[in-house]
Amino acid sequence: MTLRLMTYNVHRCVGVDRALDVERVAEVIAAETPDVVALQELDVLRRRTGTIDQAHRLAELLRMKVHFHPAMAVEEELYGDAILTALPERRIKAAGLPLYRRVPGLEPRGALWVEVMVGDIPVQIINTHLGLIPQEQKRQAAALLGEAWMASDAWTAPGVLLGDFNATPYSATYRMLRAALRDAQTPDSAWPRPATATFPSRFPFMRIDHVFLTKGLETVAVRSPYDARARLASDHLPLVVDLKITAAEGPADAAGAGSGEPGPA
Repeated sequence: MTLRLMTYNVHRCVGVDRALDVERVAEVIAAETPDVVALQELDVLRRRTGTIDQAHRLAELLRMKVHFHPAMAVEEELYGDAILTALPERRIKAAGLPLYRRVPGLEPRGALWVEVMVGDIPVQIINTHLGLIPQEQKRQAAALLGEAWMASDAWTAPGVLLGDFNATPYSATYRMLRAALRDAQTPDSAWPRPATATFPSRFPFMRIDHVFLTKGLETVAVRSPYDARARLASDHLPLVVDLKITAAEGPADAAGAGSGEPGPA
C-alpha cells in the first residue's frame, strides 16, 4: 500500500505577491493529489485575512475532512495548523508545545496528531510548526519525543512526524529528531536522490520542512512543485512524499535513524 503526504506552510494563504488567495493555495495542493495534507500558518476568522476560516475553506475546496489546532487564539481569532484528508481518520491529540520564556513575545507553537486508515493499516501522523529560536526548538522537539506524544503507548508504527521545523539538517533540533526517526529524504537504495529544499519559495535553498518516519514506511518519491503558481502562493513550497507501507502496527522505533545525514556544522 502507498500513501502520499504533503507538508505545506501556507503563510496564511498570502503569497509572495502579497495577494490573499485561498483558492490558489487549494489549486497548488490539488495538483499534487495528496492523501494527507499537513498545513501550517492558517488563519481562522482573523481580521487581517478577511475573517475567512481558511482551514475549513481549504477542506471544502479539496473535498477533504479537516482537523485544525489553534496554536494561538485572541478571542475568536485563531492561528495554527491543520491536517486534511479524505481517508478514514480520527483525531488523537492536539496541544501546545513548550515556550522558551526567557525570550518574551514568542509565538505559541503546537502539534496535531491524527490517525488515518490506509486500507486496514492505521498510520499515525503528527503535524507541527516549531519556533524560530534554537533553544525553543529543542524544548519543543523533546516534548514531541516524550511521553505526552511519541513515547506514549498510542504512538505505534507506522508513524509520521512532519511540518515546518524551522531547523536545517545541521541544527541540534534536527539531530535530536533524526536520532529517533528517519528523514524521508535520507538517501538509501530505495530513494538515492539528493534532498529537496522548500524555502524560500522563489529560490529554495533551505531545508526546514521535513517528513520523519518510523519503521514500516519506505520512501518511494519526493518532490516539490516549482511552477509559477507554487512559487507565488506562499513563501514555502510544498514538500510531497510518496511512501510505501512495508509493515503493519508495531513499536514505533525508527528504521535506519541516525544514518546518511551530515554531521554538525
